[in-house]
Amino acid sequence: MDSYILALDQGTTSSRAIVFDHSGNIITVAQKAYQQHFPKPGWVEHDPLEIWQTQLYVAQQALQQAGITGAQIHALGITNQRETTIVWDRTTGKPVHNAIVWQDRRTAELCKKLADNGFTDLFKKKTGLLLDAYFSGTKIKWILDNVTGARVKAEQGQLAFGTVDSWLVWNLTGGACHVTDVSNASRTLLFNIHSLNWDDELLDVLTIPRSLLPEVHSSSEVYGSTAPRLFDCEIPIAGMAGDQQAALFGQTCFEPGMMKNTYGTGSFIMLNTGSAPVESHNNLLTTIAWQIQGQTVYALEGSVFIAGAVIQWLRDELHLVQSSAEIEKLAASVPDNGGVYLVPAFAGLGAPYWDQFARGTIIGLTRGSSAGHIARAALEAIAFQVKDVLDAMQSDARIQFRDLRVDGGASANNLLLQFQADLINIPVIRPRTLETTALGAAYLAGLATGYWQDQQDIKHQWQIDHVFRPQMEQEQARQLVTTWRKAVSRARHWVE
Repeated sequence: MDSYILALDQGTTSSRAIVFDHSGNIITVAQKAYQQHFPKPGWVEHDPLEIWQTQLYVAQQALQQAGITGAQIHALGITNQRETTIVWDRTTGKPVHNAIVWQDRRTAELCKKLADNGFTDLFKKKTGLLLDAYFSGTKIKWILDNVTGARVKAEQGQLAFGTVDSWLVWNLTGGACHVTDVSNASRTLLFNIHSLNWDDELLDVLTIPRSLLPEVHSSSEVYGSTAPRLFDCEIPIAGMAGDQQAALFGQTCFEPGMMKNTYGTGSFIMLNTGSAPVESHNNLLTTIAWQIQGQTVYALEGSVFIAGAVIQWLRDELHLVQSSAEIEKLAASVPDNGGVYLVPAFAGLGAPYWDQFARGTIIGLTRGSSAGHIARAALEAIAFQVKDVLDAMQSDARIQFRDLRVDGGASANNLLLQFQADLINIPVIRPRTLETTALGAAYLAGLATGYWQDQQDIKHQWQIDHVFRPQMEQEQARQLVTTWRKAVSRARHWVE
């Protein structure tokens, strides 16, 4: 009987499940969107029960679509939206509040206060992260401080915290396992990436009881099994990684110096730096990529908040196109951007600027500027932001990049990827399988259970769809980047 790996890919706007075979081919995909909640400006929430219900639904649907049983699933892997914060009651399993999503900015002032009180270096030194509302730690503190009775219950050991991976494993195992992996733990502002433990000093600063926290495990091991009632048998849960780390693994970037960019809602560039963390002096994040059989691999990461979301904005708010796929044709209707630059700082700017007070800007408009110029400027903005991060990354890592492996929805856009290659002056490589995030989770699970022997066993599965090589004169590229950074300077500190 053929066996497969089931990957759960719990994202910011939808839950998905993908069944992979031994060659890394997709057998079937099931996906279900769920509701986004915006209770106040800058606040973003999800219903944790809806996350769980949609994820279970698509997992069961994927098996049904593939015509296979749970007994044919060798292992289950999980990848998830990172930093999103859930606190629930250990007895009832019910959340005490909606999930506070990674995009949520409600704790920006708290982060600023902590920075003003001199805690920036402490957090950076221990966690590799910046003091920003992006991460889980201040979100946990907000829940404990603002939900009636939550702090008392937490101090009595009655509550559990988890990022989305922990929440899913808790529910999949019927409450038997409260765990996370090192890649997700490293995004909380609470985990010491050097000692690989929750850090008591950081917990004290944020007044978070240690009893809330999950056990931290490697990214590839058997954590437990699914409860019998969920599928027709118990399935080993054997791999976990945050979405960007999983994509790096799915792109088989196993060696130091290899890197990937995911063009999703945001854009997330991650560089494998090997067995030692590399401190950033350019506002990048030092994070854990994965841990397998006791070997920890570190990464540098640059997070761009708005990438594919700018295309959605052109579609849904400006109504320049009816579908995202039309944007490439509209952008190609003009030979260049006509001097128009769009800085999509809708939620502030991420790496390398980390300016939460920046706002979106369209600059360089003339009477001759058209919808085509704005569409092209929007696409180019995605590539410019990636260029900014890669320049910072090169300065920190002090290595010569060979190529950039890409995935995510917007990586289907040839105009974008060609412009990206022109700006960064190295090949941009799109693989045949763009579902690299789910594939990474599948690989991690399959390695733990012997479905694949080792990393070499899966490395040859990565296949190229297209290579975009630099074509633009580098002087022209430099001039474009200079003007882009001038435009960014106009967008910065806008609402301070």
